[in-house]
Amino acid sequence: MRRYNDPIDVFHGQVASAQGLVEGPTQFMWRDRLWQVREFVAHWVETGAWWRTTDADLLSEQETWRVVARRSSNTGVFDLRLDWSDGSWRLIGCVD
Repeated sequence: MRRYNDPIDVFHGQVASAQGLVEGPTQFMWRDRLWQVREFVAHWVETGAWWRTTDADLLSEQETWRVVARRSSNTGVFDLRLDWSDGSWRLIGCVD
């Protein structure tokens, strides 16, 4: 997996997963290209590293979605991260 830390715009809705339809990112704009989410692979929430943060940082959470997305004939697996402290989305990893 290649690592990134690129800001992205994300659109929400329902997408297929192993548990059925799940609410989450349905499309995202990365490097001026629109990607359509086809499937959720995994989803998890992380808190700050308690050993090197302040009490305020411990309350901030980051939600990560691993998705299969498609653009034209290109398909890849992407990790999309939502930072709850400011509502920003970033693409943090990609396998294409």
